[in-house]
Amino acid sequence: MVKRERVMRMSVEQPLWRALTAYRVLTMLYAVGLFISARGDFVRPWVAVAYFAVLAPWTLITLPRVAGATACTRGFLAADLTIALTGILLTPAADAHARIAAGGPTLPSIWTAGAVLAFALKGGWRWAAAASALVGVANIVQRGAVTQDTLHNVLLVWVASIAIGYVVEVARASERTLARALEIEAVTRDRERLARDIHDGVLQVLAMVQRRGTALGGEAAELGRLAGEQEAALRTLVTGGLNAASHVSEDAAEGAVVRAMDIPDEEETGEERDLRPLLAPHASSRVSFAEPGAPVLLPQRSARELAAAVAAALDNVRVHAGEAARAWILVEDEPGTVTVTVRDDGPGIPEGRLAQAEGEGRLGVAQSIRGRLRDIGGTAELISVPGQGTEVELTVTRDASRGA
Repeated sequence: MVKRERVMRMSVEQPLWRALTAYRVLTMLYAVGLFISARGDFVRPWVAVAYFAVLAPWTLITLPRVAGATACTRGFLAADLTIALTGILLTPAADAHARIAAGGPTLPSIWTAGAVLAFALKGGWRWAAAASALVGVANIVQRGAVTQDTLHNVLLVWVASIAIGYVVEVARASERTLARALEIEAVTRDRERLARDIHDGVLQVLAMVQRRGTALGGEAAELGRLAGEQEAALRTLVTGGLNAASHVSEDAAEGAVVRAMDIPDEEETGEERDLRPLLAPHASSRVSFAEPGAPVLLPQRSARELAAAVAAALDNVRVHAGEAARAWILVEDEPGTVTVTVRDDGPGIPEGRLAQAEGEGRLGVAQSIRGRLRDIGGTAELISVPGQGTEVELTVTRDASRGA
């Protein structure tokens, strides 16, 4: 079976990087616009012109740097913050003192917040706190005193950047938790599929060898005893935990946890398959098969799993009801659902026996039947009355099976 990788990307912080990219451009244009509208009030406008001649190209050239966590290196963050702090400290050299004292904006204005937010997205709330503290000190120095307006602005940037940094850290932890949960779910499903395959093949062969060997006696009895031991050991292994092949990597470029699972290609095809040819081989002198007479189409995986569940139900009939028991297979094809009923005339199942069997690692009903139907979005109902046989009703909804 050919396998390939399906990669699932989960990123909560990536939209924040895209928002930061837009924020930097808009706030750069805003800062330039503020200067142009009040350039007549500047005592040294050429200082502001020189600063914006650096700020504008820097903002545009470094847009790829704030597109993701990988490109946003520590060196870039330090340089970016340096440009913001330089603009703040150059404000007294360019603007009139009266405007500064009246609470006028600094040269970079709110562009400075973008530099601090980059620290928050890259390193979390601690990096954000350090960067915003430096911005606060620079604002107080350029104002020349601690005023109410300055303190208000400094605290606002400080609290906002720390909050965003904390949210990013929580988002990353949530992504790792979600990735782990998806891995556990994938491992569980893979283990159940493998358990069903083992139950339908190896375990039944070992059980048959044990029964025949015990009946024949002699050396065959010893062989049967060994087969029984191997069956018990294999059941323990199946119920104890078999891991699926998977790996996790931190894709810093996307700011996301990436989970890659190996999956069979045939489960990804969208072609449909007629269920009838998969069930017809079960018909015999003791098994009656009734079908609609027209193709019963289901997705390939759903048809295969449903047929395997029917085979498991018939195996249970042979094992628990005896070789002489009769069974009936009825296929009903309705517009939205397909129902397959397997009925026998055996002695039935005593109450509580299924739960006991599952606890002993016997997964015929729990996994080979119910587990298969659950995986394809279907249901399995088992009705059994002691002395009156057993009926297994397997129902698959077409919409659910296509999305399973």
